Amino acid sequence: MNAQGVPVNAPRPLRADAQRNRARVLAAAEQVFAERGTAASTEEVARAAGVGVGTVFRHFPTKEALLRALVLERLTRIAAEARAHAEAPDPGAAFFDFFAATVRGSASKLELVDALAELGVDQEETTAPVAAEVAGALAGLLHRAQQAGAVRADVTVGDVVALLAGASQARRHTPDDRPLTVVLDGLRARAATP
Repeated sequence: MNAQGVPVNAPRPLRADAQRNRARVLAAAEQVFAERGTAASTEEVARAAGVGVGTVFRHFPTKEALLRALVLERLTRIAAEARAHAEAPDPGAAFFDFFAATVRGSASKLELVDALAELGVDQEETTAPVAAEVAGALAGLLHRAQQAGAVRADVTVGDVVALLAGASQARRHTPDDRPLTVVLDGLRARAATP
């Protein structure tokens, strides 16, 4: 700790312009990788962001670091979207809308995860910094939908995560919504039969 009570090894916060540049690089990388695949170069990302390649490397010293940051950014957005959906007046519709939107938007995330796996990067290690945030947001959304009687009571957050992953993978092989519809139907609460 220094005299101000800040840990000596704590990273310094980014200046406002550096924060903007980092956000521009991430947004450009997401777009470039979605359009051209993860084999696209960091130079292409820099051009799309309107910054020099040195700026990209200042924030992300390797392409792996950039890919990791994109995965974390996407998961942080998923958590924020889950929290926003949890505030909707119809908890059941909000849960199913969130689930469907997440699966439909999963293609670029899967490419990022695949690229990291090809580099030998452990997915759990990569996602660890935001895993609890995502699980908490999903738990809130799921609990509200279950309380409203829209989602089966025996579904857990782990089930939701596994089904999101499975439905996202299925979308790679069948671009229509049939597999997604089957998964959503399996999550719905059923009226008890006499």
